[in-house]
Amino acid sequence: MGEAVIEAVDVRLDLGGGPVLAGVDLRVDRGDVVAVLGENGSGKSTLLRCLAGLQPGVSGDIRVFRRPPVDAAWFWRDVACVADEPAWYPGLTVREHLEMMPAVHGGARMRVDAALDAFGLAKRADMVPPAMSTGQRQRLSLAMAMIRPSRLLLLDEPERGLDPAFRERFAAVVTGYAADGGTVVMATHDLPLVEATGARPVMLEAA
Repeated sequence: MGEAVIEAVDVRLDLGGGPVLAGVDLRVDRGDVVAVLGENGSGKSTLLRCLAGLQPGVSGDIRVFRRPPVDAAWFWRDVACVADEPAWYPGLTVREHLEMMPAVHGGARMRVDAALDAFGLAKRADMVPPAMSTGQRQRLSLAMAMIRPSRLLLLDEPERGLDPAFRERFAAVVTGYAADGGTVVMATHDLPLVEATGARPVMLEAA
C-alpha cells in the first residue's frame, strides 16, 4: 500500500433535511488519479468540498496529508482546487492572472509562457478573462491551478466548456502531474477523460 494522501471514513452530510453523503469511504494514495462518478445529486461536488475543508456540517473522519482539511494557508500550500469559476481580478490580463500564482504561492511548477502554450491561451495572453468564452476561462482556471506548486489537485467537473481536442491535451497534463508525484481527485461525468487519464473510478450513489 502506498503513501496515503486522503483517508476518508464514514463521511456523512445532511443538507435541507435530507442526506447528501451517507457513509462514504475513500482512500487515495500519492500518485493516484481518482475519478468520482455518479448521477447528478449523488454528492460528487459536495465530497470534493468536504475534502477541501470547505463544507460545514460534515461527520466522519477526513484526513488530507494526515490532518483534517481546513480553509487555512498551510492547507492551500499543498492543495489546489478548481471548482466554481473564480472571481477574476478586474483589469488583469490572462498573463497577469498566471503571473500572480507564483508570486502568491512562492514558486511555480511551470513557466508562464509554458502554461499559456499548454492550455492554448498564448494568443489570448493580453485579453481580460470576462472577454473570453466559457471554455477559454475554464482553461485559464485550470492553468492557474497547474502553474502553482501543489501536491494534491481537486477538480470539480474540469471538462466543463472544454472542446474534445483540448480534453485530450488536458488528460496528458493530469497524467504528467501524477507521474511527477502529484495526486488528483476529480468529480466528472466525462468517461473518455477518465479512461484517458487512467483514473480509478469511485462511484457515488444518491443518498
